[in-house]
Amino acid sequence: MRISITPLHLVIAATLVMSGCAGNTAAVKKPAPLTSASTLKTPVPSATARQSTPPVPAVNYSAAKITGDYAGYPVLGQFIQRMADEHGFSREYLYAVFSKAQRKQWTLDYLSKETGGGGGGPAPGAWSRYRAQFLTHLHINGGIEFWHKHRACLQQAADRYGVPPEYILGIMGVETAFGRNIGKHRIIDALTTLAFDYPRRAAYFTGELEKFLLMTRAEKIDPLKPVGSYAGAMGLGQFMPSSFLQWAVDFNGDGVRDLWQPEDVVGSIANYFVAHGWHPNEPVVTPAAVSGAQFAALETGFDTHYDLKALSQSGIRPARAMANPPDKLSLLRLRASHGDEYWLGHPNFYVITRYNHSTHYAMAVHELAQAIKQGYLDSVAAR
Repeated sequence: MRISITPLHLVIAATLVMSGCAGNTAAVKKPAPLTSASTLKTPVPSATARQSTPPVPAVNYSAAKITGDYAGYPVLGQFIQRMADEHGFSREYLYAVFSKAQRKQWTLDYLSKETGGGGGGPAPGAWSRYRAQFLTHLHINGGIEFWHKHRACLQQAADRYGVPPEYILGIMGVETAFGRNIGKHRIIDALTTLAFDYPRRAAYFTGELEKFLLMTRAEKIDPLKPVGSYAGAMGLGQFMPSSFLQWAVDFNGDGVRDLWQPEDVVGSIANYFVAHGWHPNEPVVTPAAVSGAQFAALETGFDTHYDLKALSQSGIRPARAMANPPDKLSLLRLRASHGDEYWLGHPNFYVITRYNHSTHYAMAVHELAQAIKQGYLDSVAAR
């Protein structure tokens, strides 16, 4: 999933040829049926290596010292020492890998510009402009096509995890337009640059670099090959390495977790949602009607918490009937071009924000999901 510094629309396009899930359905383990409509499925635990001896890397790189862009970085030497001591990596292997890592000055220049901006909250019309990037024919039709092509594994994920296909597709659509925009930056370059040349987030990206090396070793991947976003997010679902190790699953049963492969991405996104508290068969948002002036004083955002009584006393009520409303709802304000919209976010809306901590992001996922679902149902009815 993306980190908060990553504007979703700036991931550089790269075409991905996707294999068909429907043609590989026999390889997918048959999920156990839900015992009831409200049963939360247990997330699949991490499949990180637990061997008494470290696994062998996919490629036997070796060098006597670090050369290239990162020669002479004491902090990198300390990192390599820790990876050897804590995880059993060969120093010569890491010397060779980091000798091939390239410093991404473009990334550093871009982040320098981004962090210089001011605050003040979304401007009028900000939601409409953001929404327009993702509620397009490309995104909607791409989701419908993906659903038809991979309907078997999408249904298996819904059965196993309780996450509807449209929300899995909503994430993939917003993140990469179903593999069209996975990024073209080598992950080793992206994470090395941000770990050792971006002090503001060095601790975070050093941790992601550590997890990336563990991931590539466990999954037998050449660490110089994977590409993704400039911040190190990978695959059709744009998982960071730490999220990969914790929540990625081998959903097609081929023995490898591969986030560039549709079946594994479908299962991994569903598993991520369940791990963060997804409630099957419950809504994501409800439109709100506002009246009076008291509502303007209430704080809004995905991380606010109100009960219906408190909202009603401030002139806010659900615009449609709500069956079994949750104890707490978030109050969402979206600054559309035609005026402000108010919504009530259910716990499942908050779950979507665990992928990206943004009200705009989660609402775009929701609206794209609904548009894809309607388009898919219409296309099935027309056949």
